[in-house]
This record gives sequence, C-alpha cells and structure tokens, in this order.
Amino acid sequence: MATALRPENLVGYVSDERYVALPDVLLEFEDAGRVWQIRSSASGAVRGELPPGPYRVVLARDGYGSKRVEIDVLPGRPHQFRLLKDSLLGYAWPKCVRSGEKSEFRVHSDEPYKLSLWRYGWKKELARPVGWFDEHGPRATVQITPDGDYTQTGARWNKQGYTSPHHKQFIEAPERSGLYYFHAKTESGRFFSFPWVVAPSRATAPLAVLANDINWNAYNNFGGRSNYIHPDSFPPTPTVNARLELRRYTDPQHINYDRQDYDPLSFDRPEPINHIPEDAQIDGPIEGRAACHVAPAEWRMFGWLEREGFAYDLYSETQLHFGTLDLDRYRVLLVGVHPEYWSSQMYDKVKRWVFERGGRLVYLGGNGLNCDVEFLDETTCIYRNDDSRRLRPTESGKPGYESRFHLRHESEANLLGVVYDDRGIMTAAPYRVVDGSHWVFAGTGLGEGDVFGERCQHERIPGGASGHETDKRSPSSPADTKLLAKGLNPDHGGAEMVIHHPPGGAAVFSAGSICWASSLLVDDAVSTITANVLRRFLE
Repeated sequence: MATALRPENLVGYVSDERYVALPDVLLEFEDAGRVWQIRSSASGAVRGELPPGPYRVVLARDGYGSKRVEIDVLPGRPHQFRLLKDSLLGYAWPKCVRSGEKSEFRVHSDEPYKLSLWRYGWKKELARPVGWFDEHGPRATVQITPDGDYTQTGARWNKQGYTSPHHKQFIEAPERSGLYYFHAKTESGRFFSFPWVVAPSRATAPLAVLANDINWNAYNNFGGRSNYIHPDSFPPTPTVNARLELRRYTDPQHINYDRQDYDPLSFDRPEPINHIPEDAQIDGPIEGRAACHVAPAEWRMFGWLEREGFAYDLYSETQLHFGTLDLDRYRVLLVGVHPEYWSSQMYDKVKRWVFERGGRLVYLGGNGLNCDVEFLDETTCIYRNDDSRRLRPTESGKPGYESRFHLRHESEANLLGVVYDDRGIMTAAPYRVVDGSHWVFAGTGLGEGDVFGERCQHERIPGGASGHETDKRSPSSPADTKLLAKGLNPDHGGAEMVIHHPPGGAAVFSAGSICWASSLLVDDAVSTITANVLRRFLE
C-alpha cells in the first residue's frame, strides 16, 4: 500500500562519507520517554510526525557504523545525518611535521589491523613497525564521523573514545626528511596506505622540494565535497545518482567555478586518492584516475632524485605558507607534478627569493600556481576560484585574465615563464626540440627537431611527457623567456619547456606538463635534461 509523505514531516537526510543517499537506515528518536522508529527512504529522506524539540537519535544500518547523536528537530531545517561505511582508512594528523615532532595516526577499521611506517624514496624502506591495534570493546576501532558538512570542519577522528593516555596513538617523526607512508593491514588482508610528510629540523641539503599537499586537499572528496564536486557548498539533498543530478554531468554549459565565494575545505580528512597499493613499485605504472597527479606520482619524482644522487629536504606546500621552510637556506627549490593551488603569500615569498635574492626555481609540473588559496587557520583553507567566466577574452577580442591566480593577484607566468591554458587538455605526446644547442640537452644526443619523451608511467593519459594539462608562454612571461622544446599535442596544445634568468644569478626552468615527472624514471632524455638543470642550478 502506498504511503503519502508530507513535506512538512521531513526531519532530515542520511548519507554516507561521499554524501550519497542511504536508504533503509533505521533511526530511533527518543524524547522524554517517548520513542519513534523511522526508516530512511530511497532518497535518504527521514520523515515522521515528530513534535519540534531536542531528541536523542540512534542510527543503524548493516555495513555502516552505528552511532548516537543529539539533535533539535526544527520545522524547515532538515538535519544532515552521516554514517561511515565499514572499511579500512586512515590519515596522520598533522599530515606534515618536522623531524622529531609527533603526529597522531587516525585509522578506521572494522577489524583488527597492523600498522607500520615506511619511507618512500628510490626504494620502499621500513622505518619501523608500529604494532597491532584492536580493543576489548566490540568494533572499537571503527571511527565516528560528525553529522553535517564535515568537509568544512574536519572528520575529527580519534576525538571520541580516546580519552585515556594509553589510547592515544602518536608517533615521532624520523630524523631523515622525506615522504613516508603508513601501511595498515587487517587480519583478513585488506590494505590501505596514507602519506606523512617529514621535513628536516634544520637544512641538510642545498635543494628543497615541495610535496603538493594543498593540491591533495583540493581533489580530496572525502566527506562529499572537493574543489571539483560541490566546490561552492553542499546541495540541500544527498546524491542518489551523480550522472542524473550533478551539473557537472547534466549541463553541457556547466562551469565548475561560477561563484565569487566558496565554502572552506578542511585538511582534517583521510585522502583515499593518495593510497598506494602494497605491491606497487616505483618503476611500475601509475594506475588509477587520481594517482597520476597527486602523491603517488610525486613519489616517482622523489625516487628519481635519490636514484640520480641528488640530496634534498622535503617540505609540504603548507609548510612553505606557514614559514617552516626558510628559502634562504637553500640554493634551489623544486616543485613538480601538479602544484595547482598556492596562496599569494607563498607566491610572493618565492618570487622575491628568485628576483631579489638569486634563488633558482625548477618547475617540473603543469597547471601550477593557477589558483589563489586563503588559509583560515592551519587546518582549513578556501580555494579562491572566483568566477572563471572572467577568464574568457573580452568583447574587444583582447585576452582576459590568464588564470584564476591572475584574477586575484598576477599571472603566474611572471614567475614560471608559462601559464596553463586548456589547449591540448587530456592528451599526451612527446616533446620536439626547438633549441638543440642549449646546455639543457647536453649528453642527450638530441638536436633541433628531434623528438623525446615518448615514455611515461602516467596511465590515465598515456602518450608521452607532454600531457594531461600543459602550460605555455603568455604576454606575462618575462622578456627573456627562452623556448627550449614544445610538446606535440593537438591544437597547438603542447607544453612549452622554457628557461629564463632574472638578475643576480637567479634562474627558472619550467617543463610545463603534469606528465613530465612521470617520465623521469622511464625516459632517458627527460631524466638527463632534468639532471642537467639541477646540476647547473646547484652550482
């Protein structure tokens, strides 16, 4: 028998960690000795004839963690209930520290698990076993996520049920800087890995390298939002079918960034996009849609540095913003893969270091420094996408702004020599040499017109070192920006490999491609060119 559902009886919605509607969740509402039992509908809606006021609510569904919450039922203000799927996930908090500092490991598991810490360089090296974790209480290693939009406030794991000092789960960062990964493995064999950036307590090498943790956070959709899914704010109802509901898929004229204001995104969340499978090898393919431009791809770049004998200190982008990285203690700064999101403070620090104090910048990425980020505190930031329609050419035909960063600050081409545009997007190809006499090609055997960079570990967009997203020169590029090679992508969309020399011995080299770093380990010419640049800049 059909049941009429009245809109005024809407209490709220139930969704999972990706803001997908959860039907058939049993909810028990209790108030002053009275109890109401309700099941969520196909849309995740919770409807019932409940008098307004405070309630204690129990939620349960097979395959998800049950929980108790206290809410106020208010007419016209549906509550967003959230449940967490049984699985294996984790993250370190803070995610980026200095040697000797401590982080808390926050793991969600519905069965006992073993944890160990590994350093990811040219080889995976066991740093230390951490131990086995289980509890006397049933399912006590299952985490609890808050209700509502916790992409803004953080997942806040380990905040409940970890009151005893004996239950605190802290680990001290090793002395050696680098990219570390925690390996979590359950009794039944499920595996999950999550990264930890360890910066040095003091400078140990002339080369500083950045891990792109602001970019990781932008693409992280845990909790149901990222800078690509609901970037401005949560919609009022959870998703039932993305292809039928999200404007990204239903509107052919959709522009992802068509607002001036965007809700913040918290770093306090696990990052499934950075998971590296247990059997993945550094010289193997980079599998998966996201892995090719976040930490798994950056690992290949760090490993290449160690294979070639370049000593380096690793920092995160957030550590550059908040002052942990003192650029004046280094000769060269290396950024790579996809450093799309920088704060204007970071940009100005690096630009002054280069143009005023002779710093040398090596940019081995694509679509970099393309959007301004505003930090609200050390755990939360707003991605200032602005209204990207302003990037289109003006009515007079003159070029508009060159990037989202240009909308709020200046074009990143002023520093990098190149700036991203969408010609050639989602294609990949080799490069062709333009200036074969330049010293960057020494030892490669390449001359003008020769092609290189055919091999790449990047499996999402296979085809060569110029790809995925590519950068080119613009009117904002410094006058002495020299074109060394150009990608063979269609629509004149190939990456432009350039170099320019600000006064005072400074230098900037840009590869202009997300795929470049994924070719370092497998393409001899890409490797030799990059090594030539680093050795010359480190002199």
